[in-house]
Amino acid sequence: MKRIHHLNCVKISIPMNNDVIGHCLLIEEDDNLLLIDTGVGVQDVEHPNERLGAELIEAVGFQLDMERTAFHQIQKLGLDPAHVKDCVLSHLDPDHTGGLADFPHATVHVSTEELINFYSENPRYLQDHLAHHPLVKEYPASDQHWFGLEARKVDASSETEIFLIPLFGHTLGHCGVAIRWEEKWILYVGDAYYLRAELEDEQHPAGELAASRADDNTRRLESMVKIKKLINEHPEIEVFGYHDREEFSKYTVKSQLV
Repeated sequence: MKRIHHLNCVKISIPMNNDVIGHCLLIEEDDNLLLIDTGVGVQDVEHPNERLGAELIEAVGFQLDMERTAFHQIQKLGLDPAHVKDCVLSHLDPDHTGGLADFPHATVHVSTEELINFYSENPRYLQDHLAHHPLVKEYPASDQHWFGLEARKVDASSETEIFLIPLFGHTLGHCGVAIRWEEKWILYVGDAYYLRAELEDEQHPAGELAASRADDNTRRLESMVKIKKLINEHPEIEVFGYHDREEFSKYTVKSQLV
């Protein structure tokens, strides 16, 4: 059986929005599972101060819930978390990497630029989220292209065709993830925008927050232009991000935690 599951693996409460989500993807191919971003993990919930730190929890607005972790949601789907063989990451911010330790034997796939940024002492990252020393495959610049955008083919155990699509700015190595699914393409843009409304409203409050969190806001804005152009020229491609609940709701079914 081949399916995609849309999982909400984060809950964040901030003044402008008390229900920010984290939209992760689980690709199921019989007994082989692949995660795209991992949300908050079991260890984050069990040991929040040690893993995340009280200051970060307060600053970000994390609302920690064991039932929301990818590990537990995979179990609820009747699947075995041990079958997660690969984790493809848009970037290495803690709300995307917390679940990595729950799948210690999974290979981690990330851009070379992001891995360099992670080990550069940039304070946005948590080194403990890679402390279990997973096998990491890094992807440098490529001369391949996907609908006019640079594309780095992911070498995973999955049969599904997957590319990292550089959408730098939020972090210095942030990538979207393009997925060939049946007869269509999906582009998950991670945190290239927080809310899709930012693409049309340059003064949107979410955009102001995104600008303050960007490692390079000029490149972040350039990435948004790329996304908008792709949407306009290729409406057949499904595009969605990590934090937009309205986008997530299009894929929600009754069995999922929303």
